[in-house]
Amino acid sequence: MKHTPTIRAELDRYIQQEGLNIAQFGQIAGMNRGIISAIVTGNKSMSVNQLDLITEAMGLPEGHFYDLFVENYIVDHPPNMRRIEPFLFRCAELDKLDSIRRVVGAIMDNLLYSPKLFEIAEELLSQGRHAAALLLYEGVAEAEKYQHSERLAVCQYRIFTIQIGDDQSRNIRAAAVFEAFVERLDEIDQLDALKDLANVYRSLRKWDKVDEMARKMRAKAEIQYTLKHQQKNRECDEHKKLTRPLFVYISYADLLCAGVCEAQGDYQQALDYTYTYANLDWVKETDDDTQHWIGLFRHWAEVNTYVFKLLSGDTSVLTDYVEYIAASTNKADKEMVTKLLNVMLAANRYQLDVNRILKRFETVIDSFVQQGQPSSDMYTNQVIPEQFARFGYELAYYYLHLGMFSDGFKYLMYSMVSYHTLNNETYYINCIGLLERFRAHLSPETKKEYSKFIEKVWLDNVEKISSSDHRG
Repeated sequence: MKHTPTIRAELDRYIQQEGLNIAQFGQIAGMNRGIISAIVTGNKSMSVNQLDLITEAMGLPEGHFYDLFVENYIVDHPPNMRRIEPFLFRCAELDKLDSIRRVVGAIMDNLLYSPKLFEIAEELLSQGRHAAALLLYEGVAEAEKYQHSERLAVCQYRIFTIQIGDDQSRNIRAAAVFEAFVERLDEIDQLDALKDLANVYRSLRKWDKVDEMARKMRAKAEIQYTLKHQQKNRECDEHKKLTRPLFVYISYADLLCAGVCEAQGDYQQALDYTYTYANLDWVKETDDDTQHWIGLFRHWAEVNTYVFKLLSGDTSVLTDYVEYIAASTNKADKEMVTKLLNVMLAANRYQLDVNRILKRFETVIDSFVQQGQPSSDMYTNQVIPEQFARFGYELAYYYLHLGMFSDGFKYLMYSMVSYHTLNNETYYINCIGLLERFRAHLSPETKKEYSKFIEKVWLDNVEKISSSDHRG
């Protein structure tokens, strides 16, 4: 039988090895002699704060004894949340995720601890410690998987938002798992959940799912908006949980449906949806936040009216559209890539000469590779990166077909790398296909860059397969 070492034995060994007595070590650690004595003799357990002081006094790195702490004081012991809670926060600070995982595994057989672990996870999430919070949410969700509770649904929502990232293959799996839990959230939380799901599906170009989420969101938001204004004396604190004013969820659903129609090539229906969300005379609120969002919807409607006409073949609006873009040019405008992407889509579809337009926005286009910091907004984190990648592809297509091979291959490599990062296999293969069509025009430098990149992709895939085999 394997003997498990103890912190107490390690401390006793250190004191003897250094020729110290209990009082001397206590002075070094800044702890009471009696506490040290009780710990060494095994008459007293210790807190994580005391453990940190002892670890520092022994000249060891922070968290050195955390695995032993789990073994000595948590595993096979009645859970003591007064000891466990500060230990979990400290593990999160030091990124000791394995220790957190073991604590969760040790105590989550008992559902009584779910509420407290959920509360700790919420606090960690608010501190930005997402990896640590994820382990707790997963533990609570696993323990409560047969409970059909609202807390289980909230855990799944948090897991979904934490897991969504660059890997679109992983994103689609996360969205599919979470979607089954949306109806278990309270009516208000469902609105943001459906909005986030719609934006993830939008980035994945899963238009049937975007349409489904948008319609559900609109129906639920309309009910909530009616209730809000029918019950004048009703306290609306719950609406404060929303990340947007309530009316936004109704109008944003129309904007999403317009996007679905655009993807399907039904530009007239897309325009009809656009005219709907442009007309917000029905909105009763007049506060500054409401006015801000009304202004945004009017802006989006004006832009998209140009876009849908342009993409339907009415190229007469191109000049006005470009002037509109120029008037709204702002380095902080995350929509700029989408606006210019529409120009390129029209140019490639209808063989338009847009060289002067591209020259005019050269500085803006060059800045696209310098993408901003991560955002808590699902649209900014998911839709916009996909638009950057697609814009690079459309630019490459345009330049290569004009015989401007240097520019064409530059943007094609950018798009290819972006789609590989996003793990979007379909569009990544499109990039390879376009490159192969024009392979005869590759410069030696670009050939070398391309070969190096393909080798990296191959090595990444080998590593993934190897890792998967080991897990299996």
